Amino acid sequence: MQIDTLHIGSGNLPVIIAGPCVIESEDNTFYTAERLKDICSSAGLPFIFKSSYDKANRTAVSSYRGPGIEKGLAILAEVKRKFGIPVLSDVHTIDEIKTASPVLDVLQIPAFLCRQTDLILAASESGKPVNIKKGQFLAPWDVRQIVDKFVSSGNNRLMLTERGTSFGYNNLVVDFRALPIMRSFGYPVIFDVTHSLQLPGGLGSASGGQREFAAAFARAAVAVGVDGLFMEVHPDPDRALCDGPNMLQLDNLAELLQSVRSIHELPALQTTPVRTT
Repeated sequence: MQIDTLHIGSGNLPVIIAGPCVIESEDNTFYTAERLKDICSSAGLPFIFKSSYDKANRTAVSSYRGPGIEKGLAILAEVKRKFGIPVLSDVHTIDEIKTASPVLDVLQIPAFLCRQTDLILAASESGKPVNIKKGQFLAPWDVRQIVDKFVSSGNNRLMLTERGTSFGYNNLVVDFRALPIMRSFGYPVIFDVTHSLQLPGGLGSASGGQREFAAAFARAAVAVGVDGLFMEVHPDPDRALCDGPNMLQLDNLAELLQSVRSIHELPALQTTPVRTT
């Protein structure tokens, strides 16, 4: 799949989709976007900036959700203008798709909404590239039905993202078999490093997380075979307004991306994605 000048899948370098969980301020967004662009450029990896204008699925009603769609899209449009990088954000309703499509380079359907047929069809009919996150409640082979829904309108610009599977209460696990299974459907597969380490609702009024395992998960996913990594990154995760416990520290990203690229370039990994039945 192509997004602007980025080629995703088919053995190309893994794309990095990264940014703060939610837009907190213009200054934080611009600073993080510029740093991420430089870090990814130094690693020689393609980059898409991600941040949400609205986190509609926060644990508590009092949790910070973001600046809203109007102000948030204006900030993301300025990120595109200032730094020349594609941008991605979540959409939650059909009306949001109509409003966000002119600004966003990639629409993202959150995991909890991945079975919402009308939303998937509306995203597909927009003609934009779309990233659909696999729900924490789905088996990897169930994603085939999501693919069939999406491509039924004629849009093939689709990425699929694995983000862990619910395991009892307040916990997720990653079955790395899901990556080749999902890739067998013929579309690029992204591994969501940081959300796979989330502990949903684990802090009572907010989600916890285990960011200390992020580097291991990222390296493992690239070794198994993946077309990109999704990572939420913040200059100061412990003070972030959303998903701080599982977000990566911005200053620690460069070393990780160098190791990711080295693993990707191992000769044994330059193979055609596994085809499963």
